[in-house]
Amino acid sequence: MDIMETLFAVPVNTNLSSTTRLLNKDVSAVEEEQLKEALAWPAPEELVSFENSTDPRICSCFIKNLNKTYFVGDTLDVILVARNQLGNLKHYGGDFFQAKIHSPEQKASTYGIVVDHRNGSYTAKFLLLWSGKAQVSIRMIHSSEAVAVIRKLRESDPHKVFFYGYFEHGKTSEKTVCNILETHKNCCCTYVDPITQDTWYCGRPPTLTCDKLKSHSMGGYKAKLSKSDENLLRATVTNIEVPESKIQIHIIQKKITLDLKKCTPGMKVPVPAGFYLQDHWTSFVCSTKTFSQVSQVTSCLRKKNIYMMGDSTLRQWFEYLEQFVPSLKRIDMQSAREAGPYLIVDTENHIVLRWRAHGLPLRTTKIIFTDLHYISNEIRNLGGGPNVVIVFNLCAHFTTFPVHHYIRRVASIRKSVVELLKRSPETTVIIKTANTGYKDVYGSDWLTLQLDTILRKMFEDVAVVIIDVWQMTSCHYSGENIHPVKTVIQNEVDMFLSFICPV
Repeated sequence: MDIMETLFAVPVNTNLSSTTRLLNKDVSAVEEEQLKEALAWPAPEELVSFENSTDPRICSCFIKNLNKTYFVGDTLDVILVARNQLGNLKHYGGDFFQAKIHSPEQKASTYGIVVDHRNGSYTAKFLLLWSGKAQVSIRMIHSSEAVAVIRKLRESDPHKVFFYGYFEHGKTSEKTVCNILETHKNCCCTYVDPITQDTWYCGRPPTLTCDKLKSHSMGGYKAKLSKSDENLLRATVTNIEVPESKIQIHIIQKKITLDLKKCTPGMKVPVPAGFYLQDHWTSFVCSTKTFSQVSQVTSCLRKKNIYMMGDSTLRQWFEYLEQFVPSLKRIDMQSAREAGPYLIVDTENHIVLRWRAHGLPLRTTKIIFTDLHYISNEIRNLGGGPNVVIVFNLCAHFTTFPVHHYIRRVASIRKSVVELLKRSPETTVIIKTANTGYKDVYGSDWLTLQLDTILRKMFEDVAVVIIDVWQMTSCHYSGENIHPVKTVIQNEVDMFLSFICPV
């Protein structure tokens, strides 16, 4: 059988949110409506008490159309029925579940898609991909009521993560609070990028002028949570496995064929995007290769000029390659760990690899303000070419802000990428999607999923590579961590290299 014919389609929500029109010439009104549709999420019609919120410990689960025998290549549907803290059935959707099927003994797992029927019931769909034992696992990340709180705070309390700006002149040093939005009108020094028009605000220092801003750092966290909000977001009801979901089945071997094409830009990502078996990720996107030998990596990267721009999860790729390939030597740039820039080179194989953090906002220790460069400006200044590879990601540092700030930033990057590919179409542009990991109001996986959806949607018609690490980090047995274990990173880098050197 052809396994590719059974990959699941991703369901699309159809409710439109009531977000106001975004003032961004790079995002049309039509595209904005499409983004609203993609981001729509069912919500309670009114405020709900904790007692009426979903309790993952007593949700019901059962296999739909239970078979006596399952073969590799079959699909498995698990029905989940939600109940509230009082044990009563729920009659609306919006709970955020994540699902996987796995085998700890075989270090095997794959991602399951969860379909919300909007009536309190859900279907988790799995593709069976290895023989032997397999166990279902469905976790409630947040109840629908908790999602409503997180969404409300994203829009109403964007200053729950704040930053510091450090002003210096002579022996005088002053510190003020900074952010992507003003706290009130005429409160702040305003810093506008002349090209992207991205704006950063810092409170006016007591005595120094605005042009004396020298450094930037993370400030702190100060979410305004009511007692009711805290109850809905507490650890006992967050990221909890549904006990009844731990269904075990036995899968019988059956020959399957993978009709996979060479890895090229523009390829769509199916669900599932692949699976782990003995810690090796087999991709359903394209024909990938395992780069287990140093010589394979150096051969692939020979004469390549690679630019990585993003956050610390992309820096893990940079650090993995630096550690794996002894001939890649670090040039000391005297730069901050969290922001870079970093540079490693292999003079014999003519490999140059750079990493730097994306621009503001960035949660980091104290760094020079002008060392933070926006990704779109960096790409705009590159000539491109057949030996140039650009890799970027953008997500974790934007989760606490209203989505229109993220849409604006992605639109600016997209414009630079499109212009680059017009003048140099042989350039390879790769986007690393978001990792799963955070479960709180500052970086919930639900917030991350919303931004990841925007990024994919806005680049779906651009000839770039999308490397789906959302599924890879969500289903691995090591557990979710915003900075995943080396095994996951190695598989991600193998995907990355497979697009640079397709087989």
